[in-house]
Amino acid sequence: MSGTSAALQPPADAAPPVRHPDAPAPGELLGAHYGECFGCGGAQPHGLHLAARAGEGVSVTAEFTVRPAHQGAPGLAHGGVLAAALDETLGSLNWLLRTIAVTGRLETDFARPVPVGTVLYLEARVTAVAGRKIYSTATGRIGGPEGPVAVRADALFIEVKVDHFIDNGRPEEIRAAMNDPDQVRRARAFEVNP
Repeated sequence: MSGTSAALQPPADAAPPVRHPDAPAPGELLGAHYGECFGCGGAQPHGLHLAARAGEGVSVTAEFTVRPAHQGAPGLAHGGVLAAALDETLGSLNWLLRTIAVTGRLETDFARPVPVGTVLYLEARVTAVAGRKIYSTATGRIGGPEGPVAVRADALFIEVKVDHFIDNGRPEEIRAAMNDPDQVRRARAFEVNP
């Protein structure tokens, strides 16, 4: 990515990422971490409904179909929605590290317009880890996984404790998630960035 700020450059002593032994297998659909999530949740009527799959190493692939509710200029995806799709894909990487993390910084380049009706093919990978900092990069292509690049992003995620969500989330949603009788859904609600 051109023009990436110094804050997104891993320090010289950063370590290569290590996939957690309990991470989802390559090709496995990650599913929504929370039904109400704008990025991956199925309960959001105008959400992205982004579907991510675990890749090799510490990488994921995802797809997102641009719908009319996602447009900015007539017939074209809104840039903020495209940035949200990149952020959601990058946040999914944390499932492979088995780390709870939030977006600290996201820099996005828009290379070409993305028309409504387009499937955006996203690929992301972790490039380095330094303490609580997780450095990653993503691209979004149109026309297929090998198609032309439409959007790119570099990101810095910061590892946090689950208290970050409990202390800062709206109490009604926190209570509902914590009272979910399904233990898996209850735990996953707090697994990735808000």
